[in-house]
Amino acid sequence: MSKNGGNGGSTNKSLADPSRLKPFGTDDKDLFTVIIETPKGSRNKYAFDQKERVFKLKKVLPAGMAFPYDFGFIPRTVAEDGDPIDVLVLMDEPAFPGCVLQCRPIGIIEGEQGDKKDKERNDRLVAIQEDAHSWEDVRTLDDLGEQFCRELEGFFVNYHQLTGKKYRVLGRKGPETVRKVIKAGER
Repeated sequence: MSKNGGNGGSTNKSLADPSRLKPFGTDDKDLFTVIIETPKGSRNKYAFDQKERVFKLKKVLPAGMAFPYDFGFIPRTVAEDGDPIDVLVLMDEPAFPGCVLQCRPIGIIEGEQGDKKDKERNDRLVAIQEDAHSWEDVRTLDDLGEQFCRELEGFFVNYHQLTGKKYRVLGRKGPETVRKVIKAGER
């Protein structure tokens, strides 16, 4: 390695940019790419900073509250809120910020955030990591059970409440809607 920490003759000093990956990174049309920002069990909320190409600490959740599952985004997409499309990923073990996964969709929790005057859609896709053994038989949100889905929705309501925003669940849709949302958000 050279003095500057590079690999000898390379003059490229930029960091890797996972947000430049393709949303559908494999030949399997049922899978899509997710970049993990915040791992399951973390109180720290990380977010990928596109300009700096780093994962930054965005906030720390209060004691007793943690992300119930891995949380990330689909690269080269834009959701209605202007950010990349959000994805909650169910998998056997927590990932880490920057980890690239191939996932299959199981549904979407449709929601809106904001106050009475200023509302915007902020849907949450839910997916299974392609090799997750514990979740192998889950094909739709309905397969998770009503209680499980209510708890996921409750997390998003409580998470937004911490930042002084309201989050209202509008409904749930199946995996076919997820594919349409990704295609519509591709950039």
